[in-house]
Amino acid sequence: MKINKFILTVVLAVVFTACDDRLDLLPISDESSSTAFTTPNQIEAALIGAYDAFGGSTENFYNEYYQWDVLNFQETRADNCYAGGDTPELFAIDFLNIVSTNTRLTWHWGALYSVIGKVNNILERAPLIEDEEFQESRRDELMGEAYFLRAYHYYHLVTMWSGVPIITSATVSTEPEDIHLFRSTSDEVYAQIMADLELAIANLPQQYSSVAETKSRATFGAANALAAKASLQKPTPDYQAALSYINALESSSAGYRLLDNYNELFDGNNENNAESIMEMQFTGGTEGSFRGQLTLPPSLSGDQWRKFMTPSQDLIAAYQREGDNVRLNASVIFESAPWIDEYWGNAINSTIPFVYKWKTAGGWASDNNNYLFRYADMVLLKAEALNGLGSINEAAAEVNRVRNRVNLADLPASATASQAAMRQAILDERRLELAFEGERWNDLVRNNAIISTMNSLREIDLRTSDPVEYNMTEDKIYVPIPQTEMDLNPNLEQGRM
Repeated sequence: MKINKFILTVVLAVVFTACDDRLDLLPISDESSSTAFTTPNQIEAALIGAYDAFGGSTENFYNEYYQWDVLNFQETRADNCYAGGDTPELFAIDFLNIVSTNTRLTWHWGALYSVIGKVNNILERAPLIEDEEFQESRRDELMGEAYFLRAYHYYHLVTMWSGVPIITSATVSTEPEDIHLFRSTSDEVYAQIMADLELAIANLPQQYSSVAETKSRATFGAANALAAKASLQKPTPDYQAALSYINALESSSAGYRLLDNYNELFDGNNENNAESIMEMQFTGGTEGSFRGQLTLPPSLSGDQWRKFMTPSQDLIAAYQREGDNVRLNASVIFESAPWIDEYWGNAINSTIPFVYKWKTAGGWASDNNNYLFRYADMVLLKAEALNGLGSINEAAAEVNRVRNRVNLADLPASATASQAAMRQAILDERRLELAFEGERWNDLVRNNAIISTMNSLREIDLRTSDPVEYNMTEDKIYVPIPQTEMDLNPNLEQGRM
C-alpha cells in the first residue's frame, strides 16, 4: 500500500512504523482475523490506511471520490457547473439522468464502505491490544479518530443515497444473513453518525503537536464541524445542537478564524492556515492531487484537451449581480479555449471560465491541498442555525462577517425582514463563498430549494439556442443504489429511505 507520506510522517514519526505492503490487498475477513492488528504498529498503520481515502497515492482509487467525484455530485449536478470534458457518465450527472448502472456509483459505494470496513476493524481490535507502550491516552485518541472517520463516510453515504445499510462491526462471515443487509432509514444513519461523533468529540484533542498535524487529522474541531453539518442536514434539523457544536469549535484552542484576505485561502501559499479546520494533504508526485489537471486552463495545465467542471453562466451571473469581484477572481479564471464550449460562445477560442480554487496542475500530481472543513463554512452554518432559532439579526451579523471580508456591504434590510428571506440570503452567500468546495447540492437539499432551483435554471445550449431542461423531481434528490449492489444483495431496494 502506498501510504499518504504527509500523514504518515505526522502520525507515525513519534513511535510507530509503516504498515505491511499487503495490508490493503487483504479481504475484510483476513484483516479481521486473530493474527491481524495485534500490535500498536499494526493498528496505527491501519488508521493510516483509513486516512488514505483523503489523499494518498494517485494510484489509489479510494481517493477518487473525495478528490473528484464529490465535486461532480455536489457542483456539476447542481447549478454551479457544467460537466465539460467528454465523459458520458458525467454528462448524465449534469443533466440529472443518473441511473443505477452508472459506474461511478458502483465505485464510490464500494470505496466508502471499504473504508468503513477498515475503521470497524480498528474499533474492534484497538481495545484488545495489550502493550505497555500503547498508552491508554493514545488508544482513546486513536479510537476517536476512527469514530470520526466512520461518521464522515456515513455522512457522505447518507447525503448521496439517503438511507443505507449500517455496518458497525468487522465483516467475518459470508453467510447471506450476515451480508445481505437491509437499508436503514436516513434518520437511523444520522443517529449512528451523531453517536460516533459524540465519542469522537469526547476523545479527540483540540490540537496535535504541530499545525500541519492538526490540519491533517481528525480533531475536536473537525468532529464538531461534522456534527454541526449533520445536525442541520438530517431530515429534521436540530438548530440548537448545530449552534452548540459550532460554539464548541469556536472555543477550541486551535484558534480558528477567518483569514483577512480571501485570496490567501486559495493561492497555494497558505495551506493549513488558521481558517482551515481539516485539509486533504498533498505533497506532489505519487502523493499528488489531480483536480487541477482536470479543470485548469491550457496556460496552467500545459495541455489542450477540454476541461471538466466548467463554471456555469448562472454562477458567474450570481457573482456579478453581487459585485463580488474578490471571490469571483479567486475562484474563477477566464481564458480562451481551443475547443468548442456549447455554453460559452459555441466556437473555438471563445473565452470561458475555469475553476481556479486550486492553482497548479502539476502533471496530475499537484501539491495544492483541498479543504475538508474551513471556518467560513461554520460561520455561515451558525447563521443558518441562529435563523432557524428565530435570531434573525444575530444570523445577519454572522453573514456580514463573511461578506465584509470580501469588501461587500452588510446584508440589506430586505434580507432580515423574515426567516425565509434570511434563509435565502444565507443560501446565496454560501454559494459565492463555497463554490467548487463540494457543498452546493447539499445546501439546496437542506433548504428545500433543490427542485425549484434546478427547474428554474435558464441555461442555454448555444448549439440549438434551446434552454436545458433539467426536469428535477423529488426522486432525483438522491442517487440510485448501484445495480451491482442490488444484484448481490436481494434485500436492497431503490427509493428514498
